[in-house]
Amino acid sequence: MNFIYINQNILDNLFYILVSILIYYILLDHGKRLSQYGKTLITACMSIPIILCMKFPIYIDEYCVHDLRQIPFIIGTLYGGWPVGAALLVIILTFRFAFYGFNLLTLTVYIVIFIITALFSSKFKNFNRKNKLNSSVLLILFLGILTSFISIVMSDYFRITEAYVFYFIILPPFIIVLALYIIEILKDAIIIRTQMVRLEKMEVVSQLAASISHEVRNPLTVVKGFVQLLKAPDLTQEVREQYIQHVVRELNSAESIISEYLAFAKPALEKVENILINREIGYVIEMIKPLANMNLVTISNQLAPAITRGNIQHFKQCFLNLIKNGIEAMPNGGELNIVSYVNNFDIIIEISDNGVGMNKEQINRFGEPYYSSKEKGTGLGSMVAVKTIQTMNGTLHLTSALNKGTTISITLPVYQEDHSGK
Repeated sequence: MNFIYINQNILDNLFYILVSILIYYILLDHGKRLSQYGKTLITACMSIPIILCMKFPIYIDEYCVHDLRQIPFIIGTLYGGWPVGAALLVIILTFRFAFYGFNLLTLTVYIVIFIITALFSSKFKNFNRKNKLNSSVLLILFLGILTSFISIVMSDYFRITEAYVFYFIILPPFIIVLALYIIEILKDAIIIRTQMVRLEKMEVVSQLAASISHEVRNPLTVVKGFVQLLKAPDLTQEVREQYIQHVVRELNSAESIISEYLAFAKPALEKVENILINREIGYVIEMIKPLANMNLVTISNQLAPAITRGNIQHFKQCFLNLIKNGIEAMPNGGELNIVSYVNNFDIIIEISDNGVGMNKEQINRFGEPYYSSKEKGTGLGSMVAVKTIQTMNGTLHLTSALNKGTTISITLPVYQEDHSGK
């Protein structure tokens, strides 16, 4: 032979097929609405490589031009069933006759491929990955041999060459195995991703349940302290009324917490308002004093007047968690010191104790759910505190040493009201 035939378009054909498969699963995974039209989507995605393969074929020899259009045609029919296969058959024949003119042999060959593949597709869908790969190889080999025999019978000009055997009989099984393996991997990835999302939702539910019990325990602990104080026989009626008011207020707080978590599934806009730091932290200190007295802990405070913005209920819950942690860090009693001051445009709040302290790992993992240095702790109180401070555009810094104590430094932005009238 005195001529050279270029068949570099084989890689282009393979590229069209693989990219179309990737595009299909990307759209299927991320397009929630598109996933409802799976058959239409696979028809569109498989028709693109069919057209491109015919437009840029593989030149085998001077008498034969071949391409890999049958690969996406078979894949679409196997996964989409006969409706997808019928649509792809119409597309193949339409563009084939538009590009190269009508040919009875082409019409016969692709009708045969469609019928056999469509009949096989119902069983194919129930196979596992290994059986799908093996059966697809046998199917495409059978179709290659069968259509070659039909071509020999119907055409006097058709001949089988070594190049034809390689490109039409040997190569397609390798390509379809590669394509189907990628499809199965992508399908598994989507399934695993869906399962992971479901597990994450279950974990959120678990954290929510644990967090509710943890957050409600705080006001109930305060109630328990005041109820114990009410047992004292020498209480005046005025003091007794004050204790009862504290009990009612904390029960209302517990009810509010439960209501907020019940609204978690349908969250509303969070109420943001001015927070007077010294007043709200002072209120938290009064709430927590019975627990401090029970643990022989003295609370001292020096709070400067300052205003920030946020949700008051979340703010109080945050500092109730942090102060309670400080008290529980001193099982043998001690002193808890709370200081706040304004530094330029920041409010600095420091909570210091002289308790058991924390090691480096405990410091680094502070705020992680389900991690706590306490024997029966869940870590959710610290997690809620850290999250609340972050929501308020603040920061939390922790310094600690074993058996020397811990200092938590919280920085929050100062809120300055704009008094300039407009």
